[in-house]
Amino acid sequence: EVQFVEAGGGMVQPGGSLRLSCAASGFTFSRYELSWVRQAPGKGPEWVSAIGPGGGSTSYADAMKGRFTISRDNAENTLYLQMDNLKPEDTALYYCVLGSKATRNYWGLGTQVTVSS
Repeated sequence: EVQFVEAGGGMVQPGGSLRLSCAASGFTFSRYELSWVRQAPGKGPEWVSAIGPGGGSTSYADAMKGRFTISRDNAENTLYLQMDNLKPEDTALYYCVLGSKATRNYWGLGTQVTVSS
């Protein structure tokens, strides 16, 4: 079955950085577009970023542009999200997703990111 295991979350001060990782299994990793989606307390899911199968095509929500970088290592079946200049509003549970901005087929269990001073 499709599985994602997210890691790398934690608490960081505003302006700090975190690098999230997502170890994937159960599908041919290199064939699929992948995304990060986040959900803050009391809010619905918010698409963060997507990356094409080969890693050469990336896209970001406006709030993340210039601060977040999505990447993938197809040899390791791992998706990454480098998060820089973090803001309190970035506080959320971050999910690795098999899918695109519009289509989210499988989700991991998420990793918590908390940005607070």
